[in-house]
Amino acid sequence: MSPRSDPAVTEINAEIATLDPEWLKRARSHLDRLTKPPGSLGRLEELAARIVAIREQEVSCPLNKAVYVYAADHGVAAERVSAYPKEVTHQMVLNFLSNGAAINVLARQHGAELVVVDVGVAADFADVPGMLHRKVRAGTRNMMHEPAMSEEEVSRGLQVGLDLAAAAHGEGRALIAIGEMGIGNTTAASAITAALTQQPVAAVTGKGTGLDPQGQAHKVAILESIMRKHFADGPGMLKATPLQILQRVGGLEIAAMTGMVLGAAMHRTAVVIDGFISTSAAALAYAIAPRVKDYLFAGHRSQEPGHRFLHEYIGLEPILALDMRLGEGSGAVLAMSIVESAVRLYEEMATFARAGVSVANG
Repeated sequence: MSPRSDPAVTEINAEIATLDPEWLKRARSHLDRLTKPPGSLGRLEELAARIVAIREQEVSCPLNKAVYVYAADHGVAAERVSAYPKEVTHQMVLNFLSNGAAINVLARQHGAELVVVDVGVAADFADVPGMLHRKVRAGTRNMMHEPAMSEEEVSRGLQVGLDLAAAAHGEGRALIAIGEMGIGNTTAASAITAALTQQPVAAVTGKGTGLDPQGQAHKVAILESIMRKHFADGPGMLKATPLQILQRVGGLEIAAMTGMVLGAAMHRTAVVIDGFISTSAAALAYAIAPRVKDYLFAGHRSQEPGHRFLHEYIGLEPILALDMRLGEGSGAVLAMSIVESAVRLYEEMATFARAGVSVANG
């Protein structure tokens, strides 16, 4: 199945617009009239200009912000690819709901609403309040032996993200972040990265939740077997489409984040992506619909070696580099504060004319 021939993908591509260069020009012209030397705010100026061009209107602060944390389990965790047992996914979701995780602290500090979404945790949350119940199935299958998902499950996972992006638009969100929780999901992200970027598995596979060197070597060996099974000719001869890659070696939270990136771009909503796993979802969305790049902000660069390859694949420069590897949307929410600072400077600084300050000679 070609991603360009799939009717749903064709429709999504048609609904994503590139940024209007006139809006970018207008925003940069305004920035040059502010009481500072032209370009002196560095990358903050480009961040502000892109937000204005995405919104196609003047943006007021505080921005309406939210971070969506998608949780799901992975069958491949049975292959001992993580330093933690799979039960931690369920336990950490409960921690999010009890306001005990890093993302709770950061979201509260930076004024972003936290939305926790169960899209595939291998536990029954029943009617636990404070979260969105969108479970497609109780975790993916073990990609070591079979495709992680069926085509229908991929579609349902994507639809979760598309629906929540539409809801975010309806709620007036100016900036959203995507994060995740799922034991085993760095293995899925490494497989996706190898498939998309054509890099060797060893080059894109890190320690995940904290594997020792022996554990990391085992993880690489498992991934090499997975790639041989699902992409028999090896990454260099890969023929799979982005949706096929997602189905074979992805995760339900990755599918939902991919859908959210696509949906956000359709609704002209800026997205800050977090770490390695959420960036693998953004890279799949980019492979499906390249115009999503205009709406993406890379929150940070993590310790995972594959993260750099994904940024290069999409063509994004991370806002922060703090040596983090937590996930949860934590780095994205920190970067949100930088984006909002850029917008505040754009909106609140005086122009030379208004302040009565002389412009530069010449």
